[in-house]
Amino acid sequence: MRSRHETLETFSTFLQFEGDRATTWAIDARLRRSMQKRMETASGSSEFWALYWYKFWRESCDRVSIDHLTAYLQETCYWSAHKMLLSFAAVQYTLPDCFQVAIAKVEKILQNFNPQHGFNLQNYASAIFSSTIRDTLRQRQEIDICTNWALLRKVSQKRLIESLENAGLSSGVIASYILAWNCFKTLYTPPQNASTRKLPRPDERTWSAIAHLYNKERESLPEASSPAIEKWLIACANSARNYLNPSVVSINTPKPGYDSGELLDDVPESPRESLISDLIAEEELEERQDQRSQINQVLEIAIAELDAELRSILHLYYAERCTQQQMATRLNIKQYTISRRLTKAKELLLKSLAAWSQTTLHISITPALLQTMSAVLEDWLQSHYTP
Repeated sequence: MRSRHETLETFSTFLQFEGDRATTWAIDARLRRSMQKRMETASGSSEFWALYWYKFWRESCDRVSIDHLTAYLQETCYWSAHKMLLSFAAVQYTLPDCFQVAIAKVEKILQNFNPQHGFNLQNYASAIFSSTIRDTLRQRQEIDICTNWALLRKVSQKRLIESLENAGLSSGVIASYILAWNCFKTLYTPPQNASTRKLPRPDERTWSAIAHLYNKERESLPEASSPAIEKWLIACANSARNYLNPSVVSINTPKPGYDSGELLDDVPESPRESLISDLIAEEELEERQDQRSQINQVLEIAIAELDAELRSILHLYYAERCTQQQMATRLNIKQYTISRRLTKAKELLLKSLAAWSQTTLHISITPALLQTMSAVLEDWLQSHYTP
């Protein structure tokens, strides 16, 4: 991919993909005229114009400013997608797919970005782009990460029946499968860890108990042994897997049987989301809430352990929305000292958050992760000090 160097090009061109590669920059004539007109009255670097269009959008909510900033963030989004794909193995999403998923978040990024907090728009957007792509890829991989038994615990009876009907099974067979599945959930899943995706196969004793319960409640349904019930449940898991998360095909794939055109041409305006998203949300909601609670506790303790001056600086900056110059006047110290101490306070909180992540989540701290955590910390501080 060729990098852009001219300011006019940076704010008026968009990446064009061929296959999995970014090949050219397409010029938007409307944005080019808009940028030329503004550059006749002012000059500056790309960072200057990024802040100019950001402030213009804040004041007027004009669509053209978002379009300029979307053009500006094209390369940032491209490299975020490129790096994130390298960290995932065997994903069905292509680079253009990940790029489109992330670039759609530009308006949300602008809503949360605040240049007064010392962040560069590109760095801030990079962290959000990476987080967005990572979450999307994890959701799409979730169905492959789960064992058959974990998937059967996740799926609802309604979804399972739909998947078996979609597989073309008769109502009698479906009734047997659903009863076997209910027996499995009754006797096996409750003792298991609620958050595991690697739920192991039941042991032989459990299979015997499941078969016994099934035969006790089957009424007019056919009798079944434990090996037969295991085969039924594997068939249920395969049907659910295929139904909830069908194979993903790149939107840039050529249309079969045609000399030109892509599948993107036939995508409806409001495509239906994968059903696995609902299942993932249900399973991870409690875990995320618990993590948020722990993060709140970690950061509140970290703030309490700061010295009184650093706590006062954080309060003035986030709660009272004072500028650094106003803070310097109120505290009777130099503005550059305020800046250094504000940075120091946030660094101490970030260290506490990083230490918690290593200890609790067992993740390695990388520069990219620290960047993301810094953006999370900034959002948390704004929320924490908001009345």
